[in-house]
Amino acid sequence: MSRRSSRRQFLSQSAMAGFGFWVAGGVSLAQSKSPNEKLNIACIGVGGKGSSDTDQAGNHGNIVALCDIDDHHLNAKAEKFPKAKKYNDYRKMLREMDKQIDAVIVSTPDHHHAPASLMAMRMKKHVYCQKPLTHTVSEARLMRETAEKYQVATQMGNQGTAENGLRRAVEIIQAGAIGPVREVHVWTNRPIWPQAPDVVARPQDTPPVPKHVHWDLFLGPAPERPYSPAYHPFAWRGWWDFGTGALGDMACHTANMAFMALKLKYPTSIVADTGKINPETYPAWAVIQFEFPEREGMPPVKLTWYEGRRSGQRVLPPAELTKGQKLSDSGSLLVGDKGILFSPNDYGASYKLLPEKEFKDYKGPSETLPRNGKGDDGHKAEWVKACQGGPPAMSNFGYAGLLTETVLLGNVAMRVGKKIEWDGPNMRAKNCPEADQYIWSEYRKGWSL
Repeated sequence: MSRRSSRRQFLSQSAMAGFGFWVAGGVSLAQSKSPNEKLNIACIGVGGKGSSDTDQAGNHGNIVALCDIDDHHLNAKAEKFPKAKKYNDYRKMLREMDKQIDAVIVSTPDHHHAPASLMAMRMKKHVYCQKPLTHTVSEARLMRETAEKYQVATQMGNQGTAENGLRRAVEIIQAGAIGPVREVHVWTNRPIWPQAPDVVARPQDTPPVPKHVHWDLFLGPAPERPYSPAYHPFAWRGWWDFGTGALGDMACHTANMAFMALKLKYPTSIVADTGKINPETYPAWAVIQFEFPEREGMPPVKLTWYEGRRSGQRVLPPAELTKGQKLSDSGSLLVGDKGILFSPNDYGASYKLLPEKEFKDYKGPSETLPRNGKGDDGHKAEWVKACQGGPPAMSNFGYAGLLTETVLLGNVAMRVGKKIEWDGPNMRAKNCPEADQYIWSEYRKGWSL
């Protein structure tokens, strides 16, 4: 699908409305199964995080197919699931096993998330896709529209959504415990992989491709380049062509609680202050500000993201915001008119209300959200129940797609180098058309969406 035709297709459709917790998570009647009937699940990407995703999927369904571009990962996982058919190319797997697959788990590098997930959803397969949902903003929009169109059960792999602490924090914020929130700060200990300033250019050496690595399939939709161990198996996260950097890796976790609690939708502007930008890898550090308008009676809010190291020092929010509490390695702060909610946790799964002495007798509102509390495996279980006709999973693509769109706009702002005035419904930067090249993707032949 060309950039031009896909933009025309998007803009011809009306903007989706009512992004609540349960949007776009319906179940295809043709594909739903009874609660007592196990799903047949295919797993795409079974090394790294994909290894635990596959094992957890096996707790809740039948693993019928395994796919990975690395034969070492593939064969190791096949030892645990010997009945599963093995593939290196997920396109071939989906075509050949169409009738035998009910649902698909996608745990690949970021640039494969949309091609794999969209193909599966168009075949009416339920999809669980790792965070961030996509590699680009436009892909995130297409993912949530496709999930809605085909009425498949979906879930993004930001497993902190399953934590009862996150759900309780959402209830407390929405009950007004700390008053109207006008300011949010979110920070991470990432990156923990090679990127700028140490790596700013492609490797010069071109070693042979290892026999166990299917390099062309790793590249998939990305521009062609020679193999290097600098990309596979883990360091791809720091490269523009394959990963989404620290922001893409962690904001769908660490900003999730604030995004949900404050009912955030499209930002109106995004601006990034960063280390030096190079054409190959993400910068050494960044501070990114997202401005959101008033919504549902809540005031406008500014969300600030912090990542990396500047001159050897961590980039972090002002320490005084924690009211004497030690600033955690990663976490978030929601600053309200009456107090602060401080989460010293990647997932927003634990929190403190500050100043503590003012909230020591606070009981909180009645529970309004369903409870899970079973971590990553519980996150999978919630998705499987949705596949079997239960309520939509909490991080379904209707919610997660919008969260991912917002997160990835931070990466666009880094590359544009100036403040973006954002028109969310029409998915365009009003003041800088040069942002288009980072919102949309070009795909190699054979991999188009």
